[in-house]
Amino acid sequence: MGADLGNYRKSYEKQALLEANISDNPMEVFQKWFHEVDSNFDEPETNAMTISTIGLDGFPKSRVVLLKKYTHEGFIFFTNYKSEKGKAIMANPKVCLSFFWPKAERQVIIKGTAEKIPPNISDGYFESRPRGSQLGALVSHQSEVVKNREELEKELHQLELKFEGKEIPRPEHWGGFMVKPISIEFWQGRPNRLHDRIRFTLNEEFDWVMERLSP
Repeated sequence: MGADLGNYRKSYEKQALLEANISDNPMEVFQKWFHEVDSNFDEPETNAMTISTIGLDGFPKSRVVLLKKYTHEGFIFFTNYKSEKGKAIMANPKVCLSFFWPKAERQVIIKGTAEKIPPNISDGYFESRPRGSQLGALVSHQSEVVKNREELEKELHQLELKFEGKEIPRPEHWGGFMVKPISIEFWQGRPNRLHDRIRFTLNEEFDWVMERLSP
């Protein structure tokens, strides 16, 4: 079994990324890009991002999660702290985030350190979730082996009965991480594979240094 994908090619020609036209603060650049993509391009989930961690087995692993908030400090997502992902982050908080918006021909790659957000902020977000999502967080022992789907649905039904008409508490093992960036790279596709790559790196004085990278 095999496939030759050598002829899969696309020419990127929509936009350019020039130093003279962007802020010297990468969080402002990210905010501008996110807004442009979300407003002008038919991306199904603009906030979908890939997070890469180093697992307890020493191997890197990537998976898609949803960005739920970003501030001048960093990028926030929520997960099960006891999941494979959560355990990996607690053991080694150095992670990488990446956004790929193909219709805008843009990519953002973020290196940084993840840390738990305060419990009250996790509480606030959990309370804003639909009840089904709240119950799902209680049911799922994320990343653990399960016998079959029926077992999950049975437990969900039991919790629906238990909390009928009641407030659903946030599990202590579920909450948010903030990734505080040390490097943010913006990639804009260009013709002939001469893509624009602008990287911001945080220096020892906590100032952002902008550099253009060869494609």
